[in-house]
Amino acid sequence: MTTNKIIMEIRAGAGGDEASIFAGDLARMYQRYCARQKWDFSVLDANDNGQGYKHLVAEIKGTGCYEAFKHESGVHRVQRIPATERAGRVHTSTASVAILPIVEAKEVHISDNDLEVTFSRAGGPGGQNVNKVETAVRILHKPSGIVVASREERSQYANREKAMDVLRAKLYEIEQARATGNVTDMRREQVGTADRSEKIRTYNFPDDRITDHRIGKKWHNIEKIMEGDFDPIVKAFAETK
Repeated sequence: MTTNKIIMEIRAGAGGDEASIFAGDLARMYQRYCARQKWDFSVLDANDNGQGYKHLVAEIKGTGCYEAFKHESGVHRVQRIPATERAGRVHTSTASVAILPIVEAKEVHISDNDLEVTFSRAGGPGGQNVNKVETAVRILHKPSGIVVASREERSQYANREKAMDVLRAKLYEIEQARATGNVTDMRREQVGTADRSEKIRTYNFPDDRITDHRIGKKWHNIEKIMEGDFDPIVKAFAETK
C-alpha cells in the first residue's frame, strides 16, 4: 500500500513508569524525525501520566511516511537504568507501536447506528476555550468494541473527523486480516502483547546499541537516534527489499 497519511499508536507495556517514559521517548523520536522530514505529526489523543505516555495516538502526514514507519509495528524493548533506580540496576521495559494507513471513507462502511459518540471538555494546553467547550470526542464502535478518541482539534466536528479516521484505519486492518488470515495473529504481529519476550527491536543503553531482531542489524549512537536521527534504521529496511 502507498499512502502519505498514517495513524501511529504507541502504548506503554511491561515495566511500570519506566515503560511510560520509554513510550514517550519513542514518540519524541518519531516526532523529531517527522520534523526533519517536514512531515506533519499531530497528537490526536494521549494519556500522559506525568512521566511519559501510557497511550498516544498521532496522525502523520507527508510523502513517504508510511514507507518509513511501516516496519515500526511491534514490541520495542528498552534496557537501561531508570532515573528512579537508586541501586543502579538495569531494567527491561517495553512499549508497543502500531502503524495503520488512513483509508478513505468509501473503503470502510460504518453505520451511524453502530456508533456511540460522546463529547467532553478537552484537557491540557490550548487556552481557556478548550476547557469551556465540549470539543473532545470519544467514539465507541459497538460491533467491534473499538474505542477511539480525539481531543486536540478546536472544534467538535474536526475531532469527530479525526476520530473516525482512526476508527476506519482500525476496521480496515481487521477487514484485511480477515481476507488474508487470522485477525488475532495479525493484531499480535502489529502490537504484540507488550511482553518483554516479544520484541522486534531492543534499545540497549548501557551498551549504546540498538538491535533489530528481524533483520539482524545493529546501530550505535543510540542517543543521536533517539533525538530523531532515524534515517539509518529507515535505510536499513529499504535495503532489505
